[in-house]
Amino acid sequence: MNSNALLQQVDKERLHRLKGRVLLFQWLEDSLRLGKKVCEDPYSVEVDLEGKSDPDKSLVKESADGNTSSSDEPSPQKKMRSSLEGLKNSSVVDRADKENNAVNIAPNSSRSSDTLRLALSPAITSPKAPSTPSENSSLAYCPPDLNRNITDIFGKLINIYRALGDDRRSFSYYKAIQVIEKLLFKIESAEQVKDLPGIGKSMQDHIQEIVTTGKLSKLEHFETDEKVRTISLFGEVWGIGPATALKLYEKGYRTLDDLENEDSLTHAQKLGLKYFDDIKTRVPRNEVQEMEQLMQKTGEEILPGVVIICGGSYRRGKASCGDLDVVITHPDGKSHKGFLPRFVKHLKNMEFLREDLVFSIHSEEGTDSGVDTYFGLCTYPGRELRHRIDFKAYPRDIHAFGLIAWTGNDVLNRRLRLLAESKGYRLDDTGLFPATQASGGKRGVRASASLRFDTEKEVFDFLGFLWLEPHERNL
Repeated sequence: MNSNALLQQVDKERLHRLKGRVLLFQWLEDSLRLGKKVCEDPYSVEVDLEGKSDPDKSLVKESADGNTSSSDEPSPQKKMRSSLEGLKNSSVVDRADKENNAVNIAPNSSRSSDTLRLALSPAITSPKAPSTPSENSSLAYCPPDLNRNITDIFGKLINIYRALGDDRRSFSYYKAIQVIEKLLFKIESAEQVKDLPGIGKSMQDHIQEIVTTGKLSKLEHFETDEKVRTISLFGEVWGIGPATALKLYEKGYRTLDDLENEDSLTHAQKLGLKYFDDIKTRVPRNEVQEMEQLMQKTGEEILPGVVIICGGSYRRGKASCGDLDVVITHPDGKSHKGFLPRFVKHLKNMEFLREDLVFSIHSEEGTDSGVDTYFGLCTYPGRELRHRIDFKAYPRDIHAFGLIAWTGNDVLNRRLRLLAESKGYRLDDTGLFPATQASGGKRGVRASASLRFDTEKEVFDFLGFLWLEPHERNL
């Protein structure tokens, strides 16, 4: 992520001997998303090996879209907070991309603010890579989302409708974004997209208004509506849903500060409010990796052989994560029982886990599919900045379903559920269940027993869905 993190991993003498370049992880994401190597310059890592550089100074970076931004690069001991957000929306991975080994991965992550350059071992460098970026002008970076003027507005509408509890409208804009951001041309008229999936008459009208005027009156109305603004803000607090947000608005509250003395908030909601800014801060990938290693080591000390996997955007290969989604099991199919309470207690003693949000135990009672759950707040060792962390401990025989669900992304999970329903099943994180028939011939509740699969791939194969490795699931 930065020069300090690099120098902690590789000593200066070795760096003196190396040839080539060290690039920020974001370069890999952007290259995979575009299906080709992008220009390396904006991602190159640079450091003064003579020790003259000041790691805390403010650095200016040229971003991939040509803009410049600056941020303070703190030392490892200081509280670290991301200041730049990547694109909000993800790309669609289709079969053609798979056949060309081009995986579209959306950069839903922060990018380090310093342009740094160092050396990398020639053995690791691709033999096809030019020695300098200028040798092959075709590798120059071009923004993948040529219609960001449209997708940015649709992204704001997604958040607004989610806050209002209107998931149907929210998803319709989400689907439209997936189609629009993949286009290789700039939309100048709605006629160009009228036959594309997910772009109905209403979407066409919105697109035409945006490309003609540069704005959307519907969004402007929402943004000036005090009720929508307030409910959207309250809905960003962990534990506060649309219904609660509406009640708080009706009580006369308008800001987060107004909520501090609201007695009706639960303990978890008060924690979400207290650590609002912390929770919204993304976690760099290298820090998530270190925390996963810490959890695996701690888990092994308590229960040898336990399997602890950090899923979510980390498992999907992202450069940063909004939170940590941790999936736990044990190969023997029984030793997972009672493990999570001991694990949580140990991590609290280490001051890794700091606050509890949700804690429910089912493995020993055999209820709720035997899945134990813990949601809480954790800190990177030596810091006070809180991050959201979720633990799910699964019996071995349904672990594959939990891993699929908690790896995501949400688009893939939704597609898998719809595919399962079309085949007469109900899919969730605890299994794949034959659906029973309700009154009137409609498909009803799921059956009590799930089909058994040992691996994620077996689930994909059974449903007839193209197998995707975790890093390919950023749909």
